[in-house]
Amino acid sequence: VYNAAPAWGVTVGDALGVPDPVLTQHQHQHQGQTFSFLGIRVSSPLSLVVNGRRPPGSALAPPRLALSNPSVPP
Repeated sequence: VYNAAPAWGVTVGDALGVPDPVLTQHQHQHQGQTFSFLGIRVSSPLSLVVNGRRPPGSALAPPRLALSNPSVPP
């Protein structure tokens, strides 16, 4: 689950409700093999319903700020 806190997750057997899912077909080729799979995205893990309840606010990963300056060598 993207943007979920490391300490939060769902387990096998949980009932999961996914409101407003976005279904995407992914196709990738690597070393002559084709990999195809479906992906489901939601706006936030807080929009899910797990076992009849919404996840707590702590289920959302905190934001991180990453800065880079391409004109300065690393």
